[in-house]
Amino acid sequence: MAPSIDWRNLGFEYMQTNFHVHAEYKNGSWGELQVCSEPYLSLHIGATPLHYGQACFEGMKAFNRKDGTTALFRPRENAQRMINSAKRLVMAPPPEELFIEAVKLAIEKNREFVPPYGTGASLYVRPLLIGTTPRIGLQPSEDFALLVLVMPVGPYYKDGFYPVKAKVHDEFDRAAPLGVGNVKVAGNYASALYPDMIIKKQGYPIALYLDSATRNYIDEFGTSNFFGITQANTYVTPDSTTVLPSITNKSLQQLAADFGMEVERRPVKIDECELFKEAGACGTAAVITPIYSITHRDKTYTFGEAGQAGETLTKLYNTIQDIQYGDIDDPHNWMEQAVRHR
Repeated sequence: MAPSIDWRNLGFEYMQTNFHVHAEYKNGSWGELQVCSEPYLSLHIGATPLHYGQACFEGMKAFNRKDGTTALFRPRENAQRMINSAKRLVMAPPPEELFIEAVKLAIEKNREFVPPYGTGASLYVRPLLIGTTPRIGLQPSEDFALLVLVMPVGPYYKDGFYPVKAKVHDEFDRAAPLGVGNVKVAGNYASALYPDMIIKKQGYPIALYLDSATRNYIDEFGTSNFFGITQANTYVTPDSTTVLPSITNKSLQQLAADFGMEVERRPVKIDECELFKEAGACGTAAVITPIYSITHRDKTYTFGEAGQAGETLTKLYNTIQDIQYGDIDDPHNWMEQAVRHR
């Protein structure tokens, strides 16, 4: 049973729930889904994620909605992205239907942890794919495990939808030009831990990385995609092979087009920040984080007023949240039913 939870004051952190879901790939095929109550794994000491980082994951959310249903936001996009990540790391990709079934089963088995409608919180869903074969030589695993854990969460940043300061990190790269920056693999995030810690100690909640080849073009933030709104009200986001394709960014681009805005996916030079009236970081966890300023070397670009999100970002944020919680129509059929209230 769920403990007493202050739904309106949740942070974005781990919380133990009742069960996780587990499936194993052995001898060339996926086995049945299992529901596990223990939050621990029995993993061989030689397993490939421990030595060679053969692990990928996804982040997604489920919402209790106004009509009494519980729905997932674009889960099949997450399934496809995990398939792409798995192929890049020479892993057995979970078929889309297995992925979706595992996610829905994990939600069903932790039903009481889905935050009530109206609290502003959601259920974060974390599918994880790891190799399980012991290897000492550098070679891929033959066996794999798909795991799905869930937990209720609030805003990724403690102040929620509130502008923050960002800084360009010149001393470290987020991803190599032909590396794995465009897939959601564990190593991408391990390499960002140290540089992100440096940035935060300097008073910036979020780090922005440039392309590692020229250091002239915006790549993405440490945990999310970059986008800017020009004075002409055009939505601009980088087109780069080293950027993770964000499902949230893809959705915001569609909403911007629905609003009659021009949408541009193209290389974006760092000095183009002078042209933006608003800037944001977007991803599953925070949805949109408004950016008040970006500091690059001896220059700081500012967007709007301190402490106040811009009009366009606010409209985009409210619209995507309203679709997720069922407060307005879902014209693009992004929401997929997970479970119904009993």
